Amino acid sequence: MRNFFILTITFLLASLSANSQVKDSELEKIQLSWQLITSFYVDSVDTQGLAEEAIVAMLEKLDPHSVYIPAEDVKTMNEPLDGNFEGIGIEFMILKDTLLVVATIPGGPSEKVGLMAGDHIIEIESENVAGVGLTNSDVFDMLRGPKGTEVQLTILRDDKRLNFIVERDEIPIHSLEASYLISPKTGYIKISRFSQSTYQEFEEGLKELKENDIENLVLDLRGNGGGYLKAALDIADEFIGERRLLLYTDGMAIPRSEYHSKPGDLWENGKLIVLIDEGSASASEIVAGAVQDWDRGIIMGRRSFGKGLVQRPFTLQDGSEIRLTIARYFTPSGRSIQKPYHNGLSEYHSEIFERFEHGEFMYADSVHMPDSLVYNTLEKNREVYGGGGIVPDVFIPMDTTYYTDYYRDLVASGTVNRLVMDMLDENRDLWKERFPAFPDFSSEFEVPDSFIDELVKKGEENDIAPNQKELSISEEWIRLQIKALIARNLWDTGKYYQTINPALPFFDKVIELVENEDQYSKVFEKR
Repeated sequence: MRNFFILTITFLLASLSANSQVKDSELEKIQLSWQLITSFYVDSVDTQGLAEEAIVAMLEKLDPHSVYIPAEDVKTMNEPLDGNFEGIGIEFMILKDTLLVVATIPGGPSEKVGLMAGDHIIEIESENVAGVGLTNSDVFDMLRGPKGTEVQLTILRDDKRLNFIVERDEIPIHSLEASYLISPKTGYIKISRFSQSTYQEFEEGLKELKENDIENLVLDLRGNGGGYLKAALDIADEFIGERRLLLYTDGMAIPRSEYHSKPGDLWENGKLIVLIDEGSASASEIVAGAVQDWDRGIIMGRRSFGKGLVQRPFTLQDGSEIRLTIARYFTPSGRSIQKPYHNGLSEYHSEIFERFEHGEFMYADSVHMPDSLVYNTLEKNREVYGGGGIVPDVFIPMDTTYYTDYYRDLVASGTVNRLVMDMLDENRDLWKERFPAFPDFSSEFEVPDSFIDELVKKGEENDIAPNQKELSISEEWIRLQIKALIARNLWDTGKYYQTINPALPFFDKVIELVENEDQYSKVFEKR
């Protein structure tokens, strides 16, 4: 292991060929430093740890998405896209020795209790995990476990300590979470990530919807943090005519690569709306960018995350992996998706909270993009923006009318989930007998007042003091969420969305826009 670091550097230099700008003198300096430390340092040296820390330190100087993955973690890091595991359902990174939630997996346990991207996990089971040299394998050991077991987390959000109890569950491997008719003319598909099976799931779901002679499609990519490029391109291909540019990548050492659409007519003519928000990243932005640039459909929601860097995995001798950024993504009009990251990793990941504080989640006129980053769509010559995510054609404000601290505490503590599980244990057979099909449940089931009383009681058991004023503000939404969670557990994840979506304030607007020819066409007018 003594020469591990030197071999690592040599391997990377060889893979980059003659285009590398690393000078011989700079490599010699690194080699000499390694030899001096390992030969003359006063104490014994953990050479493997030293080599890994050096690699991590170098990558941190580059961009937010170039990372080193130890050999024992490579398989686990791929599982959310490739396989199946039991845990709490988050994507994370260790930033400055602090565990950072990069994203919650849609439909997973962490999302259900209210964990958010940007949360810093500082305690797990009352044990401090900040500033203690935490590794990825440590995190997996502490957060993964058998389905049904619980883990208590303390997180730091906007300088506030919040406690969550998360019940571990099987993290879903299916990326298509819902596919159903939201009206007789309009189909709806919800995709949570772009995995190996996403295109096949999408194809099957859309073909089933087309059997109902739908005229319109709503593709929901809200909260979709990305995944495999091929899956995103395959889906974008089904929307856009043959031999059109879908995406290109370009980097200093990597020649420009273009990706074009191929023959196929799965959904090249019907009306299309793509829903995005600040949690839509990478592959989601590729789909949205191609649809918007070719004026193929309407992008609706809030500005997407802004991840437009291409990573390539390089496997090292010991099985560890460097995922190195080698190029940037560009939409067909030439826009870079990537938001700025030159102020450091911490500010890069907290930028989403800054958007919220500046009012961007609430007001369309709070979105300010530089005039120098204006581009034009390829069919209608409309103005669109580069420089950080996809700015939607139609803005949807975040709805916070029901949100209170009391509601947050009930959800974050796991109280709502535990209530639902308790009620299911007591009533599952009765409900299945009374509501043999979901439509019966949807139209007839109402959450009893006794459930709310029990929720308040369970909250008190978790040291959440009753707050009648805040409960009255949130109660309608709490009842809806309880009903949706029961539907999810009695049937499937799709029924959760079928219960929640009709109650979202903007959803009627989505249906009205896609089904009204004049309103739909007006969005494409040059502005």
